[in-house]
Amino acid sequence: MRIAYKTVKFLTIVAITLFTAVSFASESDKTHNDQNDGGRVNTKSEVEAYILHHIKDSHDFSLFSYTSDSGERKHVGFPLPVILWSSEGLVTFMSSAFHHNDDGHVIVEKNGLKFAKIHSKIYELDTDAATVSFDATHHATNAHKTLDFSITKSAFGLIVIGLLMLLWFSKLARQYKTKKVPTGFGRVLEPLVLYVRDEIARPNIGEKHYRRFTGYLLTVFFFIWILNLAGLTPLGFNVTGQLAVTGCLAIFTLVIYTVSGTKGYWMHMIWMPGVPMLIRPVLAIIELAGALIIKPFSLLVRLFANISAGHIVVMSLIAIMFTLKESLGVVGATGLSFVLSFFITLIEVLVAFLQAYIFTMLSALFIGMAVDDHAEAH
Repeated sequence: MRIAYKTVKFLTIVAITLFTAVSFASESDKTHNDQNDGGRVNTKSEVEAYILHHIKDSHDFSLFSYTSDSGERKHVGFPLPVILWSSEGLVTFMSSAFHHNDDGHVIVEKNGLKFAKIHSKIYELDTDAATVSFDATHHATNAHKTLDFSITKSAFGLIVIGLLMLLWFSKLARQYKTKKVPTGFGRVLEPLVLYVRDEIARPNIGEKHYRRFTGYLLTVFFFIWILNLAGLTPLGFNVTGQLAVTGCLAIFTLVIYTVSGTKGYWMHMIWMPGVPMLIRPVLAIIELAGALIIKPFSLLVRLFANISAGHIVVMSLIAIMFTLKESLGVVGATGLSFVLSFFITLIEVLVAFLQAYIFTMLSALFIGMAVDDHAEAH
């Protein structure tokens, strides 16, 4: 049974690596138009542009691309809703209106208004604009930003993973109420739930208060972990590599330990006992900066930087098949690319769990420091 389990894990990693490599090789990057070899990524500069574009968010969902018998480049995917608050109010349409072309600046007319996508961002054009005009620094002169509430690829991933988590854990809760022992996929979730409760929440928050915050810690742990794993697939998710997402998670933790902080916690922070009176105001500024700025900043940057760096490394190793194919040959470059990307993918699977664990552990630690009875301890 153990051998079979290891075999499944090995085959899963191989499949992820192969599909990711195939996706990179076949997908047309949206930063290049059909003048660049039909949208293919071949040169070093195109690879670098593709990788930087890949880790960003986008308004549509592209699965893969291929070249038809007639030589036309075909994109397989589906559009997502574009929701804008323009100068005339709410405007909605599908992202397919831009035809997967950022450099061509396709102008979409809706409700008497004109919109164009410039550098992956949607702008509202002047009403008399026929094309997008740029200055010497390549900034649009006849366009201005709008409030963008679109369902982007990252937002789509958040919704899908959120719904899956709601389904899985609702079923697990029902099983506990009826059978007392989980079955099926619940057996996979149960040990992880117990691990977060007994190894993260309880020792860091304490027996008295850990139950209040275990639900949040479980949500954060599974949410980050599943999104990290989804980012290793050819689907192109990089949700936890977006500053907006990691920043929002860090703010949730900040609000929880700030609101839940005891009187002793705030007194020790604002007017620390046991130190000279003249030093207390200085220490208060440092402690407040640490609690309100440095701690949440470290949470958001650590998760964002590690996940983004992992995507960049994996994509760079896969790109070896393009950048070194002339010197090593197609077979040699492809083999080297597969071996290196395979082993780095193994590491990334570990990093996906590790980053979820670190974020949850630090959140539990910060909460535990806030709800601890500092006055009694002193």
